[in-house]
Amino acid sequence: MSNSTLSTTERSDTQQMSHTDTDTSAVLELDGVAKSYGTETVIEDLSLAVEEGELLTLLGPSGCGKTTTLRLIAGLDRPNGGEIRLNGSPVSGNGSFVAPEERGVGVVFQEFALFPHLTAAENIAFGLKDLSEAERDARVEELLDLVGLEAQGGSYPDELSGGQQQRVALARSLAPEPAILLLDEPFSNLDVDLRVQMREEVRRILKEAGVTAISVTHDQEEAMSISDRVAVMNDGDLEQIGEPEQVFQHPESRFVAGFLGYAGFLPGRISGGVVETELGSVAREQIHGLAPEYDETDIDILVRPDDVSAHACDGEGHGEVVGKRYLGPTILYEVALDGGDNLLCMHNHDETVPTDGRVEVTLDAGHELAWFPREQRPETGLYSD
Repeated sequence: MSNSTLSTTERSDTQQMSHTDTDTSAVLELDGVAKSYGTETVIEDLSLAVEEGELLTLLGPSGCGKTTTLRLIAGLDRPNGGEIRLNGSPVSGNGSFVAPEERGVGVVFQEFALFPHLTAAENIAFGLKDLSEAERDARVEELLDLVGLEAQGGSYPDELSGGQQQRVALARSLAPEPAILLLDEPFSNLDVDLRVQMREEVRRILKEAGVTAISVTHDQEEAMSISDRVAVMNDGDLEQIGEPEQVFQHPESRFVAGFLGYAGFLPGRISGGVVETELGSVAREQIHGLAPEYDETDIDILVRPDDVSAHACDGEGHGEVVGKRYLGPTILYEVALDGGDNLLCMHNHDETVPTDGRVEVTLDAGHELAWFPREQRPETGLYSD
């Protein structure tokens, strides 16, 4: 059975079997964790495991429970159910609760929270009171070198750029060598250009330090670019967890498909070795995981803007352009197909696509395409991020 056809219960069971079994390499385990505030359930039966040295990102829209999950891991909140384990030892749940300062968990807040009256070096040294002065100085020097701020150790936060402040905050969190590092929307306070630069830099620093980390964001591009694995959350549930490429190319729910980028759904019917669609026949082997039992059934094929293109036509064509969005290097066209569905087509900015006549749409994808049962189709067949 294709992952695209898993029911919510089956998907949850599969994820739980994959990520809650005892694993000696798991630094963090969440087993059936739940959290409510009064009558409002924020997280319900959340299970996942984070491996040693892994960078996992919790991704989802505002209010999905990702920040609450981070707070539960840090010990800033207590779960109402389930258990949280660090290196195999319970820290929350089932009668146990270890205070935040005793968990060996580092946190990098989105506002950095540096002490303004301390230099960069003094901020980094703040949590190293148990070391001798020589050991502390050596550790601070090592971390300043790691984050590329060897010359800024004597600078105060207001003398540093936003990116430099972030690197100081990261070094300070890494200083005590935490079992796991938590990053709460770490790039949200940075300008767009700096944000791209810093997420690459932060990944480099974390990998070089060999630290296990969990990041929280609602930015899909950020999550896909820095993570070893992405956990997509929605309404307190884990929709899907996996490597970025896997989650993007083979989403297990329509929500994941739409949240991770622009997504349209092309109706098709399986007929022998092909799937018949409004745009023509698609080879069955190009559709991911179509089992024999789905012969002669109706499905929706996930189509992203770079999978299709629109062209002027002399004949009848497939539909009309009803929307155009200029994105700089590319232009996004929305095409209303005659069958009633809309698809988004991505074109280079110098390509001409008619917006006042009929167009022909071609399916250009050279990779496997995900699919979903037609009966699960929502009211609209077009998603955008």
